[in-house]
Amino acid sequence: MGRLDGKLIVMSAAAQGIGRAAALAFAKEGAQVIATDINEENLKELDSYPGITTRVLDVTKKDQIEALAKELERIDVLFNVAGFVHHGTILDCEEGDWDFTMNLNVRSMYMMIKAFLPKMLAHKSGNIINMSSVASSIKGVVNRCVYSTSKAAVIGLTKSVAADFIEQGIRCNCICPGTVDTPSLRERIQARPDPEQALKYFLARQKMGRMCTAEEVAQLCVYLASDESTYVTGTEHIIDGGWSL
Repeated sequence: MGRLDGKLIVMSAAAQGIGRAAALAFAKEGAQVIATDINEENLKELDSYPGITTRVLDVTKKDQIEALAKELERIDVLFNVAGFVHHGTILDCEEGDWDFTMNLNVRSMYMMIKAFLPKMLAHKSGNIINMSSVASSIKGVVNRCVYSTSKAAVIGLTKSVAADFIEQGIRCNCICPGTVDTPSLRERIQARPDPEQALKYFLARQKMGRMCTAEEVAQLCVYLASDESTYVTGTEHIIDGGWSL
């Protein structure tokens, strides 16, 4: 018996990093996973895993989200993962950077929840998990102005949905990782003027002496998606190796 047997999970950003690790962990525990992403090439690699169905989806496109929602009779878990990390202070953040970040990191979750929540309400049961960050209202982090703003908004969105629909059988929580060793992080490190120094910086701020793995975050995702967390809603789940202490 898997911890997620019989559950249908729809998730975004499944092609790599935390999303990919979570999709695999969900499927391993018996869930039927609809794994979506805009990266069709990387997403296809998940097709070979039992329990995973892939779907190309741009979560910034309302029509694509609504089309997928209409195809499903029910959904047990919605996992919103898609996001973008902008580097810089408010002075480095142009209006285009601000709009892009807020659109992908916050508005996409608004549209996904609005499209899939009615399916959950119809069955008087549902579970929404949003990807936030320690860099948010939890901790001020240098050079993460608009990113932290967007992730603080995700925490607010999570609590609002949890409060509004708790009596209708809906749970909503968010995950707040610290620094996770993912392809996205490695790309951002390589984009810095001195990648070696950038890597040292990321490692130096981790009190455990290492970065979190995507698989470690995925295990928290499994817990929140499972019935083990049925009394948990409206909360931020920090997984940062003590960075926020």
